[in-house]
Amino acid sequence: MWEVLKGLGLRRRWLAYKAAGNPMAPLYATPRPSPWTPLEDVEFVALDLETTGLSPGKHEIVSIGWIVIRNMNLVYAERGHWLVCPEQDVTGESAVIHTLTDDQLAEAPPLCDALENLFPVLAGRVLIAHHVKVERSFLKRACKTCFELPFQVPAVDTLELEKRTLLRRGDHIKPGALRLDAVRARYNLPRYKSHNALMDAIAAGELFLAQAAERAGRKGKLKLRDVSR
Repeated sequence: MWEVLKGLGLRRRWLAYKAAGNPMAPLYATPRPSPWTPLEDVEFVALDLETTGLSPGKHEIVSIGWIVIRNMNLVYAERGHWLVCPEQDVTGESAVIHTLTDDQLAEAPPLCDALENLFPVLAGRVLIAHHVKVERSFLKRACKTCFELPFQVPAVDTLELEKRTLLRRGDHIKPGALRLDAVRARYNLPRYKSHNALMDAIAAGELFLAQAAERAGRKGKLKLRDVSR
């Protein structure tokens, strides 16, 4: 354990120490890439959550989708889509969006169990999501509730990357212009059925690769700090 801690910063050492024996241990004991790491040497996890609403204080996660990106390619052999059994019944309004019903979710594991499977996937990797603030806020609350530890991982926000691009060009950002399907259309990426956690994770991963290629064309070889927040 001490050999692991020596390679971490002070904050990470404290978190790794606190997480010892906790399901979140892989998240903090695994070294992360530095901001100066070339993008092709970074492993990413594109992630999407389907929830019963947008407020972590009132709403719940009902599915988790993810896919690994290695050598700047989607690794379809390393992907997952897990349903999560919520504590409260799913409302008709949210079911219309994510199409998951109480019957479908009844046999799914509870959130704390699903997260235990997610931490080894995220360990040592950088999170990618479209409007990552949503995923982070739900995961932060869940980790605090389930494991009494914070959720801290480096992340790339494809929405924020596109916003920077549009502002750099001097474009007016119209309502809806930063939605995932609208941004993908600007990169000539195909339209997928939305509100499926795995498909949205793949869609965000593909978008990130297109955004990174566009930036590399302007700036040359990119490092993690060029895209992360």
